[in-house]
Amino acid sequence: MKLSLTHYLIRCEREHGLDSDLRLLLETVARACKTISHAVGKGALGNVLGNAGTTNVQGEAQKKLDLLSNEILFEANCWGGHLAGMASEEMHGPMGIPVAYPRGKYLLLFDPLDGSSNIDVNVSIGTIFSVLPSPLTGEDAGEAAFLQSGARQVCAGYTVYGPQTSLVLTVGHGVQVFTLDRDTGSFLLTQSDVKIPVDTCEFAINMSNARHWETPVKRYVDELLAGKTGPRGTDFNMRWVASMVADVHRIMTRGGIFMYPRDARDPAKPGRLRLMYEGNPMAFLIEQAGGAATDGRRRILDIEPTKLHERVAVFLGSSNEVERVTSYH
Repeated sequence: MKLSLTHYLIRCEREHGLDSDLRLLLETVARACKTISHAVGKGALGNVLGNAGTTNVQGEAQKKLDLLSNEILFEANCWGGHLAGMASEEMHGPMGIPVAYPRGKYLLLFDPLDGSSNIDVNVSIGTIFSVLPSPLTGEDAGEAAFLQSGARQVCAGYTVYGPQTSLVLTVGHGVQVFTLDRDTGSFLLTQSDVKIPVDTCEFAINMSNARHWETPVKRYVDELLAGKTGPRGTDFNMRWVASMVADVHRIMTRGGIFMYPRDARDPAKPGRLRLMYEGNPMAFLIEQAGGAATDGRRRILDIEPTKLHERVAVFLGSSNEVERVTSYH
């Protein structure tokens, strides 16, 4: 009999001292993700496809499912008493807890629907989340409270909505994969203690941006493309879903390296992906699975953020390849 998410978290509580409030918070997040999975699965039948006619704080067009997923996560988590605040990639600032509800000891950050450009074409998308300790338990959390390095995360995870709905989670004791049983509505443990191979022959990068890359990235990718006749002496395959959740999940499953480097289009931006909502949680998961994650120069989890929507370059996955491309910088 497969272990349920609740059973696994209770075991972590007994064996590793997992805080009971964090356990309850994670169960709430998982329930919200099940609701999002149901909405994604209905697609056009639920009138959730297409643009919402609004833009987010990054100036990107929002999809109807972006806004719905954001609302689902907020409403599920605002009243339980586990949080001092929430922050979403879709919102300008922190999302305060309504005055009627108690404040807790944690902060929840999330990208409610990653890969939203794939929504209307029925390609895998997902939710990414991160939990940080709140500096002042029981008080409202302003933006400064969220500006903590990724090394301080107590939990990170993502849910990928594809042919299966999978929840990939770490509470600091390895990475576990849970699959949603649509018959019972339970997340069941289907893979324990995930380990990413240190070597790989697969890479993921948006090749259409090649002309904008910095020299170290061009050098590295050129070596991969040269194949057996090149300096690496190996043929590499390229994979690119344009959904970070889907690309990272492939790496979790069979290894690889995912790259979203900074480029010359906007020199003021150190990258495209968001440190707090994408870089940090994915780096925590990747490291817990034995991989590596850098911005090309330093460990992502060591970066001290200066603003809520800070961007970062990302190189993550199989450790030997991440270390090689990082050394080229």
